[in-house]
Amino acid sequence: MSTETKPLKPIKFSNRIGKDFNSTLKKRVRAYFKENNISKHANASMVLKTIFMSLLYFTPYVLMVTGVVTNIWLIALCWAIMGFGVAGIGLSIMHDANHGAYSKNKNVNMIVGRIVNLVGGYASTWKIQHNILHHSYTNVHGYDEDVSPAVSFLRFSPADKHIPIHRFQFIYAWFFYSLMTLMWVTTKDFQQLYRYKKMGLTKTENINFNSLLIELIITKVVYYLYVVVIPLIFMDIAWWQLMIFVIMMHLIAGFTLAAIFQPAHVVPETDFPKPDKDLSIENNWAIHQLETTSNFAPKSRILYWLIGGLNYQVEHHLFPNICHVHYKKLSKIVKETADEFNVPYYSEPTFFSALRSHGKMLRKLGQAPKVSTEKAKV
Repeated sequence: MSTETKPLKPIKFSNRIGKDFNSTLKKRVRAYFKENNISKHANASMVLKTIFMSLLYFTPYVLMVTGVVTNIWLIALCWAIMGFGVAGIGLSIMHDANHGAYSKNKNVNMIVGRIVNLVGGYASTWKIQHNILHHSYTNVHGYDEDVSPAVSFLRFSPADKHIPIHRFQFIYAWFFYSLMTLMWVTTKDFQQLYRYKKMGLTKTENINFNSLLIELIITKVVYYLYVVVIPLIFMDIAWWQLMIFVIMMHLIAGFTLAAIFQPAHVVPETDFPKPDKDLSIENNWAIHQLETTSNFAPKSRILYWLIGGLNYQVEHHLFPNICHVHYKKLSKIVKETADEFNVPYYSEPTFFSALRSHGKMLRKLGQAPKVSTEKAKV
């Protein structure tokens, strides 16, 4: 089906297969928080991380526009740091908030989640693409837009149409990953908003379409005012130099974000389920998440802190409403329960092995699908 023009028809997951695994896992996770008398939401460490990641982005900006930093090479360094700040805010702050995991207070989640608007994105379309389409229908082609790219020269699912240029995607895909946030700040949010209206998904934001459109326009105007107009007024810098630095910032942010998310789902081990004709999948939703998701670098405390715990993608997909600061502890419970019920639990030992695994999958998906002998004869 084409999700670009038709209303979204929900996929049904089995309530029988995997039901015991799901209920047992949820019971054990609830017990963990109750026995340790801790909240599933943010703690002091999360608040400190919020401050750090916000400062990582906004401090270099303030230093430049106030004239503290004037050397062109230091200015370039500031924009590069801001690129990592964009990624840090996306991975460690707005991600939890827009999942409702940052705080038990909905207003706090809404306010903190809107920080994505300040770095060029738009919270409402992000939540629809990520929370509804990606988390509900992980790796299902035509539903999960993370594996159903709008451009034909990238193929992330065996169900996607193959074209000859795909055999080189394991080389060129990495560059196009860098364009992710550049697309955010230009055309993507507008295209998504109109597409999601046709799919009937904008209703999930409980705001009418015109209000969403006005908010999106205001968001982009504010972004371009402080990222482009104000620096041109207060910084002694040529317009073309500024454009180079802004683009560099987004290339860094885009590549960083893609390098974290892609190895979590598009790897040889993960599955790409196809719904039946009646739009049903035989697995329970929880098992579906385990079969389509992979962790990486579980022993790296530094990476865990820097990327918002998203090296524990399995735990995140099973419990998106729990703050990422708890994922490492929860992973032991999930792994033990998965082993007990003979359910897959994928994990790469390091970040680089995960990237390598994703590269292998890009190469595999770049090969033309083999035509069966029987079909060839026909």
